[in-house]
Amino acid sequence: MFLFKEYLPFYKRNLVLAAPVMVAQAGQVTVQFADNIMVGHLGTTQFAGVAFANTIFLIGFVFAISFTQGLTPHAGQNYGKGDYANVAKFFFNSFVLDFIMVIAVMALLFATVPFMYNMGQDEEIVEYAITYLSINILSLIPGVFFFAIRNFSEGIGITKYAMYITIFSNIVNILLNWVLIYGKCGFPSYGVAGAAYATLISRILAFISFAILIITIEPYKSYFKYLTKDVLETKQIKELLSTSVPIGIQGLVEVTAFSLSGIMSGWFGKVALAGHQIANTMGTTSFMIAQGIGAAATIRVSHQVGAKDYIAAKMAGKAAIHMSVAFMGMAGIIYVIFRHQLPLIFTSDPQVIDMAATLLIFASAFQVFDAAQLSGIASLRALNDVKIPLLLSFISFYCICLPLGYLCSKILGLGPVGVWTGLILGLMFAAVLYLSRFNKLINRYITGK
Repeated sequence: MFLFKEYLPFYKRNLVLAAPVMVAQAGQVTVQFADNIMVGHLGTTQFAGVAFANTIFLIGFVFAISFTQGLTPHAGQNYGKGDYANVAKFFFNSFVLDFIMVIAVMALLFATVPFMYNMGQDEEIVEYAITYLSINILSLIPGVFFFAIRNFSEGIGITKYAMYITIFSNIVNILLNWVLIYGKCGFPSYGVAGAAYATLISRILAFISFAILIITIEPYKSYFKYLTKDVLETKQIKELLSTSVPIGIQGLVEVTAFSLSGIMSGWFGKVALAGHQIANTMGTTSFMIAQGIGAAATIRVSHQVGAKDYIAAKMAGKAAIHMSVAFMGMAGIIYVIFRHQLPLIFTSDPQVIDMAATLLIFASAFQVFDAAQLSGIASLRALNDVKIPLLLSFISFYCICLPLGYLCSKILGLGPVGVWTGLILGLMFAAVLYLSRFNKLINRYITGK
């Protein structure tokens, strides 16, 4: 039986951790928003080109960022036990793994560029997409290193510094967008390329700022005393790979489902793709902010599991689910009410506005399911449960979402609306599977089984 009074302390503790992460995630969204808004006013073709580039870039980016999250449950559980030496060792070993991984991801993304002409998009759109993507791939290195430090910081329960740095770097990004896209302050107009350069520079600044922070201030600096010359351990690398690889692939499964949905929308023309990008950007905005609640769930649940307080771990996880569903549910209502006004932020093309307004209704419908699956999988990661959730993710997105999206859009002739129908059903399925598994596993902890 749900009792609000019992959960109130957990809401408060989750919110203390979640609020800075939500602001930091909002900052990440600001980058995408700024690029989309400013590029959108260059023209529909340029906007569609950036949209197409992002469908490909996000595959590599999300895998890389998800891979770095394999550190958080290890850092969180060892922090809950009071084993700070192990926290420091896990952080160092994960940083080495993240470096190897990001080089491989960049190589694969660059190898993809020549094949972009064979993905069913207009040639003019592809030209803009290649320009934007080629520069943006370079931003993966500072982006991954920033997230590597951020995951360590979140693992030990410190979330505010990532927020401060993200706000700073995104102010820089928006200013550089204005300067480099439109040619202000004596600079030439780089157009689409200017948006990519702005993102690259802001991510470099974010990483450098966080790196300086962790070696100069307490409590970060105290962890470096545990780092010795033999800190690189095969055992810890294996433990990290056991979480990082499944989490990375799970993120890859989800983002490829959304990216392939974007490519399917592009089959119906640049208006459909631009409308899809607007609706997807709005959905991603609320999702990424709600990820702050998911991050709080991973931190709080892992700390309680480390301290062997399993009932508190269960309530922390469930409190995160309640909070994310409430937040994204409200966002969905806003999308429906302002579905004709929100697209005006990105474009003045009446056809794109009409398409986006229709798709925003579908974006609002999957908000609740997206929120539930987000908190469910975040809580499972806190238990180091990553392999079965990967299988559940594969079923939800590759066996439900994409086939139904293709069926409804192409075979039944519903176009982009059909694509979004598949997205809703895939998220619904994922939410049910993740929440059921978390409830089952945490009850095993509580009963000692």
